[in-house]
Amino acid sequence: MIWIEIIAILVIWLSFWSLIPRDEWWFRGADFPRLQILVIGFVTLLFFIFWDAPWNRFTQVIFVGLLAAMAYQLKMVLPYTFIWKKQVKKVRLEQLDPDKQISLIVSNVLTPNQKYHLLIEQIEKHQPDLVLTLETDQTWQNELVVIEKDYPYRVPVPLDNLYGMHLYSKLELTDTEVKFILSDEIPSIHTTVTLRSGHAVQLYCLHPKPPSPTEAKDSTLRDAELLIVGDQIKDLDESCIVMGDLNDVAWSRTTRLFQRISGLLDPRVGRHYVNTFHADYPLLRWSLDHVFHSTDFALVKMQRLPHVGSDHFPVYVVLQTGAEFEQVQQELEQTDADEKEAQEAIQDGIEKAEKEEKIVTDEIAQDYKDGTKTP
Repeated sequence: MIWIEIIAILVIWLSFWSLIPRDEWWFRGADFPRLQILVIGFVTLLFFIFWDAPWNRFTQVIFVGLLAAMAYQLKMVLPYTFIWKKQVKKVRLEQLDPDKQISLIVSNVLTPNQKYHLLIEQIEKHQPDLVLTLETDQTWQNELVVIEKDYPYRVPVPLDNLYGMHLYSKLELTDTEVKFILSDEIPSIHTTVTLRSGHAVQLYCLHPKPPSPTEAKDSTLRDAELLIVGDQIKDLDESCIVMGDLNDVAWSRTTRLFQRISGLLDPRVGRHYVNTFHADYPLLRWSLDHVFHSTDFALVKMQRLPHVGSDHFPVYVVLQTGAEFEQVQQELEQTDADEKEAQEAIQDGIEKAEKEEKIVTDEIAQDYKDGTKTP
């Protein structure tokens, strides 16, 4: 059947397309629907297997190409299933210590969404130590005032451009800065949160622009912002958490490079997908909202929360710190090629920001600009 071959060619083409190391959105967009491509490829493979018609040389080539494409897609997505080795250990019952734990909710609320009560219900139900809201404007800030009684430490950044963010914390926040790393339109929150045990954790809250025809035409600034933060973290010998809507999937080239550069771990590896977008389309979902952490944290709980009226589901994560976890968990190995690729991506982002007359205000990015750090 011709239509089977056409679908197989499409699966092969999309798989090959995602390998092209370009930043334009029409290339990077192929990183996102790997699960969907894999399912379509599997169904197509079944049709090939049960196809009664005689095979010619072209059909054989297509079949082999389809097998190769599916093998590649499996390689990318299998780490986020239970059959893979867990990157982050689970805290055993006898190890639980609330004073060493930190719980958090990350929620991209979708600015026009008016179902404020749904998110508030989840916050009141789970009572997390931290709540990070993304796309929150002044209206959302006003509506969330009801939770402020439980969250004495707050970092409000209300914006009308879909990139506002608010951080609410029950735990003390110190050395808090709102930075605009590569764009004066895209904020990020950098702070230190102190656990009940007195342990200090460096916290980074991010929400870079996605590569899309309606947002950024390419992923250059997104990738550079993430890697600048990762490059900063690698020089720290401290506990660290990075969280937010990174507008990138867990299995993308940039996210995996970020992990190797920063040394942070992903609790989803070896467990399950936490597909948070798009909340309204069950067949078109992937993981855009992330929580990465240093090797001294282990996982207590991780779950996707119910629909709150946004195009994103919230994510709820509970982590616990301890020296015993750092001894049994290892960072991903970083190579010289990784370092070179990261530095080149950072330089490309800074040059693009300057070209677009956007202000580089983050001191780490300024180091690169001044030549303090070079590829």
